[in-house]
Amino acid sequence: MLENGEDILKLLSDAISEGIVVVDEHQNIVSTNASANAMFGYEDNELVGKTLNTLIPVEYHQRHVEHFHSFFKHSEKRSMGQGRNLYGLTKSHMRFPVEVGLNPFTLYGKTLVMALVVDITERRAIEENLNLKSEALQSAGNGILICNALEQDNPIIYFNPAFQILTGYSSEEILGNNCRFLQGDDRDQEGLGVIRAALKNGKSCQVILRNYKKDGTLFWNELYINPIKNKNGLITHFIGIQNDITQRKKAEEERNYLTKIFHDSLNEIFVFDSDSLQFLNANYGAQKNLGYSLETLKTMTPVDIKPDFTERKFRELIASLVSHSEEKMEFETVHQRKDGTTYPVHITLELSMLGDREVFISIVLDITEQKNYTKKLEETVELRTKQLEMALEKEKELNELKTKFLSLVSHEFKTPLSGILTSAMLLGKYTLEAQQDNRDKHIKIIQDKVNYLNAILNDFLSIERLETGKVNYKFSTFRLSKVLNEVVYNANMLLKEGQQIKYPENIDDITLIQDEKTIELALSNLVHNAIKYSPEHSDVTIRITQDDKDTIFEIADAGIGIPEKDQKNIFNRYFRSENVLTTQGTGIGLNIVKSHIENLGGTISFTSKEHIGSTFILTIPNKAE
Repeated sequence: MLENGEDILKLLSDAISEGIVVVDEHQNIVSTNASANAMFGYEDNELVGKTLNTLIPVEYHQRHVEHFHSFFKHSEKRSMGQGRNLYGLTKSHMRFPVEVGLNPFTLYGKTLVMALVVDITERRAIEENLNLKSEALQSAGNGILICNALEQDNPIIYFNPAFQILTGYSSEEILGNNCRFLQGDDRDQEGLGVIRAALKNGKSCQVILRNYKKDGTLFWNELYINPIKNKNGLITHFIGIQNDITQRKKAEEERNYLTKIFHDSLNEIFVFDSDSLQFLNANYGAQKNLGYSLETLKTMTPVDIKPDFTERKFRELIASLVSHSEEKMEFETVHQRKDGTTYPVHITLELSMLGDREVFISIVLDITEQKNYTKKLEETVELRTKQLEMALEKEKELNELKTKFLSLVSHEFKTPLSGILTSAMLLGKYTLEAQQDNRDKHIKIIQDKVNYLNAILNDFLSIERLETGKVNYKFSTFRLSKVLNEVVYNANMLLKEGQQIKYPENIDDITLIQDEKTIELALSNLVHNAIKYSPEHSDVTIRITQDDKDTIFEIADAGIGIPEKDQKNIFNRYFRSENVLTTQGTGIGLNIVKSHIENLGGTISFTSKEHIGSTFILTIPNKAE
């Protein structure tokens, strides 16, 4: 009968969907059921005799021993790890979240503990997805509001914190009101007519409005409005997404100002195609000095105004720029006017981009007077010319920076905003309950794009604070494992298929006296880059060592690597290696990390080989000075 009873119990335990693991007072596994074996990836009876730590990630071993002894001493039926996230470890060393119930019992006078283990991977993913969607709306940098289309005057029924921060109004002043209060008395705007027509016809629209905060401050609002329909096709709500583009408006004004400088400058400034050499643009100074109209110049090339050059000779001159072996060149030659007269010029020439087209930008100085001076005056003019060249170089560098910035903002903002608009428009088309997957897909796209835009804005704010010296570091003593766990937890959501992060061993006792948030920011940036630029089914390895003076972090990947010619510029702002130009990014993350780490007295370096991988090394003083 005893044997039959044991067989029945074995049959019942194997029929239970929850995993059952029975351990003795020394945490040795004495029995498991089929569900537990399958859950952890072991054969029948393979776990018997092993310690319970076999099924627990290594970073939790020490803490689990303390909890187990405490439970065994005051053994009572209860859930394990209340208020904490628990993880199991498979035979193949894969972590997964679990829920555990503990049940002590006595068998033949021996006290044992039965753990009922449930794999909650799917449940955790659903919870995280719901939390992510809620957090996305709450933490979005864009103002988001929802209006009730079924009530008169479309009152506001929801707004996110960004909307309140943007406008400065209280909840009482926002909820229940139509959002026209943002226009104040400025009601004669073309965009308002577009909005009224869209609301009347139940269509989406995009407009730019002049809005006013509660304190009267003007801000330019790029507004997207999209109707939401129920399954019967009735419009029940309108979603409004507000984007403060005041800075973009200012940038446009500044760009127009720089364009005015280009055209009004008395120096000759030319833009010509890198392949055909045909002029694309020339400023007023060039037209006046040469005597040609802009229309005529657009039919000519630089060779047509340089009597000392043939096309072959000129192409040989600029070959180093075309091959990118040089960034710019300067030389002197002679220009010939329309009337046949000539004059000596000093030319600064460099290769640039106009959209997706390579062009040359040429700044030309008429040096006739300089050439006619006496030796003494020539020396004076040479000195002043150098000073002028330095000023022009600074002006040109500023223009380049502005151009790169405008190009970056245009591309990095326009693409996600277009994606948001497209997905928002498509949301209105999926009105059937069976199309919920499509709606979820486009909601996810909107959330990802909004988070990406928010990250870019945070990077820009970080650069501004670093440049103005407004960064305030808060130093404290903290365990490194706390920071690393947060970094790895967030990075896990970015992993590609088959990727995994190899967690460093024996770091529970490592502490630092540093700015915790800055260390987390730096590690997150490097780990995220390693994931982004590594293929599927690859490892990102984190190694940490500490001596009496410094703590050294190494983040290694098996990704695409950095081309050797690009490595010298990898920490420069806005620089992106040529093998990642098609991957989304701003080229400012490593620059921010380097600035922060050096402010904390540390250093950052790397080793990399293209197609093999990269290793970034952070050296941080153990104690802030």
